[in-house]
Amino acid sequence: MNAPLAHMLRYERWATLRLIDACRALSDEQLDIRHHWTSGTVRELLLHLVGGQQTFVLRTKGRQHEGELNRSSAWPGFDALVEIAIRAGTDLVEAAETMDGERHVELRWMEHTYQYPESFFLLHAVEHGVDHRTEIKLALAAIGAGTPDLDGWEFAAAMGYREEVSGAP
Repeated sequence: MNAPLAHMLRYERWATLRLIDACRALSDEQLDIRHHWTSGTVRELLLHLVGGQQTFVLRTKGRQHEGELNRSSAWPGFDALVEIAIRAGTDLVEAAETMDGERHVELRWMEHTYQYPESFFLLHAVEHGVDHRTEIKLALAAIGAGTPDLDGWEFAAAMGYREEVSGAP
């Protein structure tokens, strides 16, 4: 078991769900504004963010391209997007929790097979999430929409981690 990595992936799931929830109030027009400093619209980035989580789950199993969401996928609606994000996020946490040693995964890409450590895909899931959540937060700020606080302290509070162990001196 890789407890620290599983913990980071719990944060990943929490932050993604919190951001999706913040985007629910956006109109279709706001979801589809294209800003020159982001790699897609908010709608496209949400699909890519959650679809990426699905892809990373598959890649830990040596699989990919099995119908995961992508930027050009049909919009499933917020409720379905949340369900997919919960499942993929939970699967990523479980992959870290069941990791025993360092297993290698083989993936085919353009007529070649490459080998990666399984943990790389979990690390990539965390980095990918931070990258695209930041883009979405920038897009929200640009249209004057509120942006959720995705800081680690917020996650700690949401998880009930803060526990006083002594009083003030």
